[in-house]
Amino acid sequence: MTQQISYLEDFTTQVRRDILRMVHAVNSGHPGGSLGCAEFLVVLYQNLMKRNEGFDMNGINEDLFFLSNGHISPVFYSVLARSGYFPVSELSTFRKLNSRLQGHPTTHEGLEGIRMASGSLGQGLSVAIGAAQAKKLNNDSNLVYVLTGDGELQEGQNWEAIMYASAKNVDNLIAVVDYNGQQIDGSTNDVLSLGNLKAKFEAFDWDVLEIKEGNNIEAIISGMNEAKAKTGNKKPICVLLHTMMGNGVDFMMHTHAWHGKAPNDEQLANGLAQNPETLGDY
Repeated sequence: MTQQISYLEDFTTQVRRDILRMVHAVNSGHPGGSLGCAEFLVVLYQNLMKRNEGFDMNGINEDLFFLSNGHISPVFYSVLARSGYFPVSELSTFRKLNSRLQGHPTTHEGLEGIRMASGSLGQGLSVAIGAAQAKKLNNDSNLVYVLTGDGELQEGQNWEAIMYASAKNVDNLIAVVDYNGQQIDGSTNDVLSLGNLKAKFEAFDWDVLEIKEGNNIEAIISGMNEAKAKTGNKKPICVLLHTMMGNGVDFMMHTHAWHGKAPNDEQLANGLAQNPETLGDY
């Protein structure tokens, strides 16, 4: 277990390097939320999900993941590439003309690992619920995961989906909320308070658990395995993942300022120095 945790930590460090380099190269992108979700996506793809060899859009007989808060595409692209979906070298094309790695994930270019376009916020949960119901219809016992931002829950479509999932007993779904308390214009409390999010999901008859240390790999593994154990009991599962926006790069933490801002040359060097190369840059 210790060796596995060490590998996942090294993997996460390399993903942080990828995020910084990708966003810096084009002076565009969203490093803050990407860095905050690095540990979670690494654990999901390298430890938790059942994944088939190759990529099939139908995803039969494997777990599925949908990224709803698509602006954190840098972390998604890095984890997908380093999990074998497409060449790591392709990360160098991020946000460039004719690249498959657009600022928000799209499906029309056939990028392996991408199952939905997620430029507009608020839609991923609905898509994930549909995929989970399709698995039930196909007698496929695997799970569906979806990641949303906490600020994204200010979109009304989410609450229609939340109501629907519990009413239809979609119990093969695990919805994870990136609960960092920040969004593009400030803290979620200042922009539009979410109130008691746990109580709200429970009021909609979801089973809810929290991972208080959402940037700690062991805590994520433990919490997500607990979430998996709760599936199949007639209720959808919500995981409130408490993360730090900009995690791993000290000057990007504790602020919303790096939600959608690229580091300059000096800041890039600083961030990379805090995250020494582990698996090889692209």
